[in-house]
Amino acid sequence: MAQTPRGLSIQATNDMNKRVNQRNLKSQCNALVDIEPRFQNVLDKYGYPPLWDKPESFATLIDIILGQQVSLDSARACFDKLGNLIGEITPERFIGLDDDELRSVGFSRQKTAYGRETANALLTGTLRLENLRHLEDAMVKTELEKVKGIGNWTSDIYLLMAMLRPDVMPRGDIALHAGWQDLAGLDKRPDADEFLMIAADWSPYRSVAARLLWHFYLSERGRRW
Repeated sequence: MAQTPRGLSIQATNDMNKRVNQRNLKSQCNALVDIEPRFQNVLDKYGYPPLWDKPESFATLIDIILGQQVSLDSARACFDKLGNLIGEITPERFIGLDDDELRSVGFSRQKTAYGRETANALLTGTLRLENLRHLEDAMVKTELEKVKGIGNWTSDIYLLMAMLRPDVMPRGDIALHAGWQDLAGLDKRPDADEFLMIAADWSPYRSVAARLLWHFYLSERGRRW
């Protein structure tokens, strides 16, 4: 019988072994098409999606927090300005910025607070990103969401893009809902609960389903991530 590393459940070990990567992205997309053939239309029209991977880091959490409920362009501009201001985006450098400096690069009062909460959690050891690698998806979410400003969507995106877990569908992502509406030819865009029920049938490939739907949504609108 195969042994799991000490302290890891079989599920957590499987999650890590099946991380989405450049080697298996296409095969996972093809397996998803066998479950839901409408995804073949995305592959035929626009090809395979990008991996859209990000480091497991504080900078990535800030990037995702900035993307909460704003456009991609707005979030990217703010993140880039922050990098230009402080160089490497670390908890130590972020926590040293005052309100005016953060406002100058586009942080709202709320996201300033969220960024500081996240930086403090890492600096005090309340949150240790390296420890998340050994946890199942649900436990990763629990640990991340202990930090004010990290909610369901943010933790899902971190699981999907930074940790590259294979079976994650971000809750409440309007682009995913709209992409599925267009792809499936629905009269009405599904809400968050309806969409998650639909996406349940795509397990264990929900992460590549999300990538395909983002790819489709952006490509249909002539935009890039």
